[in-house]
Amino acid sequence: MAADLAGSASAIEVPARGKPIVGFLSDGRPYFAPIGQVLADDSRVTCHLCGRSFRSVAAHLRSHGWTKAQYCEAFGLERGQSLEGPDTRKMRSVSFSARLVFDTAVRDGSARGRERARIGQLTREAADAARGRPFPEQRRQRSRTAMSASARVQLARANRQRAAERLAAVAGEVARRHGYTDIGQLVRDGLAAGQSLSAISRACGLNKDWMSRHLPRLAPAVAAAAVGVDDRLDARWLPALRAIGFEDVRSYLQARHLVEHMSVNAIAREVGMSFPAVKSALVRHGIAVSPHATKRHAARQRASEVAETLGVGSVTEFIESCQAQGWTWHELGAASGQPVSWLRRQKQVRAERSLA
Repeated sequence: MAADLAGSASAIEVPARGKPIVGFLSDGRPYFAPIGQVLADDSRVTCHLCGRSFRSVAAHLRSHGWTKAQYCEAFGLERGQSLEGPDTRKMRSVSFSARLVFDTAVRDGSARGRERARIGQLTREAADAARGRPFPEQRRQRSRTAMSASARVQLARANRQRAAERLAAVAGEVARRHGYTDIGQLVRDGLAAGQSLSAISRACGLNKDWMSRHLPRLAPAVAAAAVGVDDRLDARWLPALRAIGFEDVRSYLQARHLVEHMSVNAIAREVGMSFPAVKSALVRHGIAVSPHATKRHAARQRASEVAETLGVGSVTEFIESCQAQGWTWHELGAASGQPVSWLRRQKQVRAERSLA
């Protein structure tokens, strides 16, 4: 480790008073911050070697007889990791911005660097320098916490499956506790006895809206029959709906949510209902709830308009075709007139949909 190389040149180190030791390096030297992590607040960064906080640990390392390269290698940090607090970095950035304008040497060096980045030379040199070198612990930690598009889709699918299994388990337990083999038969008998879905839910020890929300997934036929029995749930909607030209709840919800792409919150504001009441009505009438309906429709419409302007079937088709010819993201942005971040998001959304 780099700590072993720096050991002989190291000055006497006085750790911060009361600072707990996190671990020991291979030469027995204690350290006071986790390997692969930089502990920083708004203005100061904690030194791994002594546990004290400084505006710039990089400048402080001279007192330990260490270089930044040795420090980063010993504590599993990326070579380009800043060892300054956010406030210090901001002040340095402001200072450098002025030099970039007035200092000819800095301005020329920056221009050469941008040109090397544009032609890919910096990327190739970085890859050559990293070849054969193990990843630092900091990068491993980021890789473990970062989640690819496919991983997010798989996680969402697993979460939906767990939720469905949990829902089925609760329904089965409720049915068994009341002497039924399934939840559908329990609700059917309750409806025949003149009970509402809310009353049945409360009798089962559940939230009053539990049956309205979950019965369409657990027992669709019983849920459809319950709609006719429980028409009084729609009765309170009718005065507001008739005032805006609708005769029933189902046609209103279909027009607003599916055709006009109004969100659940927007529908709730228009008819003076709560968000749960509108969501429950959508489920009750067999209409799929679309989260963020307005924003998602606007996003799809924007993508369609951009594709039409470019003369292609879709934005992702344009991206993939141009990337096959070696175009960079910045060139794609310039050609389409759209931000690079928006183009990247279109490609990511397409990838997530293909994996779903």
